[in-house]
Amino acid sequence: MDLNLTDEQEMILQGVREFARGEIAPRAREMDAEAYIPSAVIEQMRALGLFGAQIPEAYGGLGLDTVTYSAIIEELARACAGVSILLSVHASVAAYPLMVFAGEEQRRRFLPRLAAGEIGAFCLSEPGSGSDAASLKTSARRDGDGYVLNGAKVFVSSGSLASLYLVMARSDPQADPPHRGISAFLVEREAAGIVIGRKEDKMGLRADDTMEVFFEDCRVPAANRIGEEGAGFKIAMKSLDSGRIGVGAQAIGIAQAACDAALAYARERQQFGRPLAHFQAIQNKLADMAVQIEAARLLVHQAAWLKDRGRSYTKQAAMAKLFASEMSTRVAHQALQIHGGYGYMKDYAVERYYRDARVTEIYEGTSEMQRLVIARQVLRGE
Repeated sequence: MDLNLTDEQEMILQGVREFARGEIAPRAREMDAEAYIPSAVIEQMRALGLFGAQIPEAYGGLGLDTVTYSAIIEELARACAGVSILLSVHASVAAYPLMVFAGEEQRRRFLPRLAAGEIGAFCLSEPGSGSDAASLKTSARRDGDGYVLNGAKVFVSSGSLASLYLVMARSDPQADPPHRGISAFLVEREAAGIVIGRKEDKMGLRADDTMEVFFEDCRVPAANRIGEEGAGFKIAMKSLDSGRIGVGAQAIGIAQAACDAALAYARERQQFGRPLAHFQAIQNKLADMAVQIEAARLLVHQAAWLKDRGRSYTKQAAMAKLFASEMSTRVAHQALQIHGGYGYMKDYAVERYYRDARVTEIYEGTSEMQRLVIARQVLRGE
């Protein structure tokens, strides 16, 4: 596994880094306070081609590898975690399953739109089913040459911004086991019967447009079903494998921002006549933070490298997501501690990093679910 980035990768990342630091970071506090991403930021992401980062060039995308893509997510998260998850969900769990599971006609219909910057959303979680995704209740009743969807989805990132929704719904209520009755559908925003519900008022990741989405007798043509009937659960799980690489990268970006803030504060803040950075206790914290960030980065890099080579990466993606998310929470905690009382104040960005980091242990599969996935893989000898 080559850890060196090519000149082309470095050039792409430099452009993203300049955009993130120049255009996103200065507005991160505003986006957190106002709970939105300015349309100007989204337009700049479109202009840079970021929404088509991993979509093949044949469909209008940049065709980037997953290693480069994960580094892009990290750079965006370092500036604002809410912006990074907009791209991560779009690319990892909306566009990716179309690239892998859709038919050629479907790919030609939808991938160019996603590459051009129409935003994709992923609808799996429901009020009564989070980790137990196989128990979802949203129904997809066959009716003529299409399906009629009814149900409610929650925690939908980009819920009111999206043009395309990848929706998991139960097409066969009698299936045994139940997960074999779930199918995947691509629902267009203009379809009658889509109702956008309330926006969630979250602890962190506030810039992300997290919504309820309802389907009320929403008619979807059979041509918009992705994969075979009953393949939806498999598609969702494979999509989450991909998404975990993105969340791992996001967690690293948050942690790196927190570490950067702690380092700058420790150099500047003086106590007992000298900078905090001169105290061994602070140095130990900074060293531990740096080690954990680099270890997480290598795990994400490994999972991305395996994915790019068409090899199994389920275990590695779960490991990367588990370690990076829990690491991010620890690092943000220690960074806030180094700031002392000031770290608890909104004048300092570290309190935002602390809030943003926490959700990475929950979405795209909780830490408990990651351990379950890893244990199953280990017990199989994989």
